[in-house]
Amino acid sequence: MFTGIIENIGVVSDLKTELENLHITIKSTITPELKIDQSVAHNGVCLTVVKTNNDEYTVTAIKETLDKTSIGTLKVNDKVNLERAMKLGDRLDGHIVQGHVDQTAECIDIKEENGSWVFTFKYDSTLNNITIEKGSITVNGTSLTVVNSKKDTFSVAIIPFTYEHTNFNTFKIGTLVNLEFDVLGKYVAKLVNLNK
Repeated sequence: MFTGIIENIGVVSDLKTELENLHITIKSTITPELKIDQSVAHNGVCLTVVKTNNDEYTVTAIKETLDKTSIGTLKVNDKVNLERAMKLGDRLDGHIVQGHVDQTAECIDIKEENGSWVFTFKYDSTLNNITIEKGSITVNGTSLTVVNSKKDTFSVAIIPFTYEHTNFNTFKIGTLVNLEFDVLGKYVAKLVNLNK
């Protein structure tokens, strides 16, 4: 489990393909604290540490992950939002995040608004995921509050601290991001649909 509060920005230092798997090596200041088999969210995707070496560590993404997330589009030198799994007893500063990406979305608009930014994303609404005004959403692993919720688009407002300490500052129109919809909302929607 995660909180959606980004802990560190990593940089992709190497990518290797093996059959249908992608081995991703990340350079990060948190590497010395990582252990083999630990879970780390990478742009919201929970991946297991398989190797560490000085300030670099490696995780492996399988075909299922590559098919359903934007992880397969990473390139060397790309910035990656990182969060280690939460500890029991810690404050839940964001919201409950599983690290299981529901789908991707495309950034379709970026507006600077007197020191903050509003990013708008478009997603495939036929997959039955929904957003609600003032509800929680995770974009590339970052816990955010939805504004301007529509059937297949939503916006989020980004404060300067978040802009500077996540990879939002690298987004452009057309950037593909990972979405994890609010887990509580998903359960409620499932129950409502079961009772129809």
